[in-house]
Amino acid sequence: MSAPQHLFAYGSLMCGEIMHAVTGVLPEGVPAVLPGHRRRVVAGEKYPGIVPDAAETVEGILYLNLPEEALVRLDAFEGDMYCRKIVICVSGGNEIPAETYGVRPEFAHRLGPQLWSYTEFQASGKALFEAEYSGFSKLTPAPPRRPPHAGIE
Repeated sequence: MSAPQHLFAYGSLMCGEIMHAVTGVLPEGVPAVLPGHRRRVVAGEKYPGIVPDAAETVEGILYLNLPEEALVRLDAFEGDMYCRKIVICVSGGNEIPAETYGVRPEFAHRLGPQLWSYTEFQASGKALFEAEYSGFSKLTPAPPRRPPHAGIE
């Protein structure tokens, strides 16, 4: 088994409930930013994608010390449109290497002009995302039940 990794989450995985449903764990998360990337809504979806853009910065959550099994589940969840890559994010004034899921270049056209908002996702998109997203069915085995009051809300 390899060493745990850090993950920069910038979309639906910022929600602790979704992160736990996908990975089966809820690691410690701290606020972070990812310089040099642009986040936009994926056309027709409730979730965003990121692509490199030197002029922009993306706010998100840096999850610390994910086990390899969680990353395997994340790979299945993210599907073919995204690829895991190493980035340098900033948290607490420190540059921290982490992995994140960026949109593959061949799918970049699916990002629309609309900015993605975590606040709007929590208010109106989260329930629809959880009900409609088919990627959850690819995740086996199912994660254990989430402990009460855990996560980043």
